[in-house]
Amino acid sequence: MDHFLYRDGALYAEDVPVAEIAAAVGTPFYVYSTATLERHFKLFDEALEGTEHLVCYAMKAASNQAILKTLAKLGAGMDVVSQGEYLRARAAGVPGDKIVFSGVGKTYEEIHTALTGGIRQFNVESEPEMIVIDQVAQKLGVKAPITIRVNPDVDAKTHAKIATGKSENKFGIPISRAKEVYALAASLPGLEVIGIDCHIGSQLTDLEPFRLAYEKVAELTETLRAEGHNIRRLDLGGGLGIPYTRSNEAPPLPVEYGQLIKDTLGHLDCEIEIEPGRLIAGNAGLMVSKVIYVKSGEGRDFLIIDGAMNDLIRPAMYEAHHDIIPVIEPVPGTEQQPYDIVGPVCESGDTFAKQRNLAPMVAGDLVAFRSAGAYGAVMASEYNSRPLIPEVLVHGDQFAVIRERPSFDEMINRDTIPAWL
Repeated sequence: MDHFLYRDGALYAEDVPVAEIAAAVGTPFYVYSTATLERHFKLFDEALEGTEHLVCYAMKAASNQAILKTLAKLGAGMDVVSQGEYLRARAAGVPGDKIVFSGVGKTYEEIHTALTGGIRQFNVESEPEMIVIDQVAQKLGVKAPITIRVNPDVDAKTHAKIATGKSENKFGIPISRAKEVYALAASLPGLEVIGIDCHIGSQLTDLEPFRLAYEKVAELTETLRAEGHNIRRLDLGGGLGIPYTRSNEAPPLPVEYGQLIKDTLGHLDCEIEIEPGRLIAGNAGLMVSKVIYVKSGEGRDFLIIDGAMNDLIRPAMYEAHHDIIPVIEPVPGTEQQPYDIVGPVCESGDTFAKQRNLAPMVAGDLVAFRSAGAYGAVMASEYNSRPLIPEVLVHGDQFAVIRERPSFDEMINRDTIPAWL
């Protein structure tokens, strides 16, 4: 469920007409719904009710500070994967003891920043990384809390580019080597081993891969405890998918996911961490764009819009589907026609959809890309010297620009010309 609905023939974001935002900030832009963000976070929090837990929002999905503050007010922790994300979370007011540091290539500087600024734990990805964390912690005279990410070799049955739990993926250590790696961690004086981390991929639409992975985590927990390790926290990652289409095939609900966690891991009396990102932010955002031209081609018509692959790269990168709807609702009974919906970037990959049925469109009409709140603005670029597009947050009948569109001068003046030129 989201809070983007038609009223009296116009698309609204909560209680604000989307066309009103477009008139104020120009197109294209992203718009997020506070009510949807809050609702989706609460679904996860309530799903784990009765267990000691922390829901850490995976801020790589959408990292604007206004979004982070919205979730932090509800008690969310944050899952970060870079120094920039860590500093962004702290700037949004998130305390260090609610920040989990993930990612496969943590640098000395990143580790130092987190240990001096406060950190809940590092999710360690490799033995070399573990040794560096130990060295930094000893230099600072502190103990670094860690979990070790284990790769359970479970096929998440998701897109190859977002699968992380198979043996050929770059993430974590093989679960078969967990005993020796945990023994190494226990021998390093700068580390405090507190738990296990496991994350198998993103956009999962079936609970069975989770079950298979968590059963392996449960077995490993008991094995490591028998070896003398004080395993008291299980970080289960994120990955639950969202419906990118309005079909009847909906992914599992957070409450079903929460029950699976309780069924497979509840007997271990461990604190549970989960790190959802897409399900919290995905359907909480739209990208809104304007039709520049309607072009007739050989056997097809093109909608050329002012949004491009640099603004929303998911279709080009993942062949991802986004429902695309007009901002003005068509009159009931209007006959639809197929369009290829494309942007102005000079690449064939700048195509959002092929032969998508829409009511007849003309230049100046507005369209909205649904489910664009996750991995939209954060993956945008200035390719073709196109400025990053604004982000807008709606709260009831109010809206605010939470990231301005830079001017061309601001964008160009970031370049520095060397003296010899």
